[in-house]
Amino acid sequence: MLEPKVWQLTAGSVAVGLVLAAGAVSLAGPWDSGQRKAERRWAAAQDRTGGADHGPPAAHGPAREPAPAPSAPAVLAALGGAAPAAARLPAGLAQKLGKKLGPLLDDPALGTVRTADVIDVATGRRLYGKGPDTPMVPASTVKIATMVAALSALGPEHRIPTTVVAGRDARKLTLVGGGDASLDTRRLCALADDTARALGDRGITAVEIGYDASLYSGPREHPIGPNDNIAPVVALMADEGRLDHSTSGPAPRSGDPAGDAADVFAGLLRDRGVRITATPRPERAPKDAKPLARTYSAPLSALVERTLTESDNDLAESLARQTALAEDEPASFAGAGRAVTEQIEELELPLGHARFTDGSGLSREDRVGASLLTALLARAADPDHPELRPVLTGLPVAGFSGTLRGRYGDDVPARGLVRAKTGTLTGVNALAGTVVDAGGRLLAFAFLAGATPAPDPAQTALDRLSAALGRR
Repeated sequence: MLEPKVWQLTAGSVAVGLVLAAGAVSLAGPWDSGQRKAERRWAAAQDRTGGADHGPPAAHGPAREPAPAPSAPAVLAALGGAAPAAARLPAGLAQKLGKKLGPLLDDPALGTVRTADVIDVATGRRLYGKGPDTPMVPASTVKIATMVAALSALGPEHRIPTTVVAGRDARKLTLVGGGDASLDTRRLCALADDTARALGDRGITAVEIGYDASLYSGPREHPIGPNDNIAPVVALMADEGRLDHSTSGPAPRSGDPAGDAADVFAGLLRDRGVRITATPRPERAPKDAKPLARTYSAPLSALVERTLTESDNDLAESLARQTALAEDEPASFAGAGRAVTEQIEELELPLGHARFTDGSGLSREDRVGASLLTALLARAADPDHPELRPVLTGLPVAGFSGTLRGRYGDDVPARGLVRAKTGTLTGVNALAGTVVDAGGRLLAFAFLAGATPAPDPAQTALDRLSAALGRR
């Protein structure tokens, strides 16, 4: 846990810098052992409700819309128009920044191809650029685009359902996947509780179970093939198909997440006294089936934060497909790519030669320019787009959270000051995020490197670049 003085200095420095940069800015904190207290309050609220809804909404009166995660609505308070002083940049700032960043960007650890873009968020002015529009393999920094598109298409309060529907006599149930990659055993338990209760109310003690994962189309496997970094992309899964009880990072994955989730659900019903008359099998839910029980994901705002903080590939692909469904595109890799592109176009951002072949960044066919990443981050800070704030609140914090928890050591003094999304593939390293400079300006940056000889030296070089933005 952070010492009180360290916490106060870190949080205070960032808060003061953001105020100077944007006029009226607040942090998403406070931090407590690496977790936002707001996120803990949300988790406690989830435990109280159980995450399940017994019976169709009509049976309980008007449906209540779920509230967004408390940490999501505003990391940046509405800017309301930056003060004139904030809009005026000091003379020679860009030149000074160039002298500082140029040698760092030339570090051999960044390989033979590297691009960069740094902008002042309040004015949109570019302060430093090196091939900023050059299409590069973005690795996981592409998740910034995926999350912006999802929030823009669906809104931060959107929640993804997983539903149990029943035939006319309720002796045949179908578990219907809505595409919620965050579904876990805890929520399946709550869903089984509600289902067993509903069956008991009808005097039913034995049922047959099917499962419907037909919401998605196209290939189930990511183009990289079976991989510990991602499960088959299907509309029904539990615990992300993990076979080792982990909750993040690489792990052995199930080859049939939908079937496994249905088996777990059937076992949970047995534990509650319901006899299962046949092994669960895949099927499409009957058109006349009625909802019997339902569980919802956390609000999209919270899912976005988790996706970015932990670089969760399964959630990223899930939210890309939710975006496709919102755009009336097929819920496939290709459909999701088109939907993300359409949303970014609607936001009038500089796509250039961007290409989105997946939502997670595991594909080497993805292409993004550094300038698009900084534009996406700046749009997330735009007072006219508060729905995009979770993109900023979800960025890992240097030395504290997510994929940056173990980075920014003593030789790179920027702990708590840099918030950034990492990107790592073999030979590819990237970093894109925000930092407050010594003058109190909020900067958005993106550094993309290809043909890097080794990951660790490349990551350290990227950390130094981002840290340099906040120095005097």
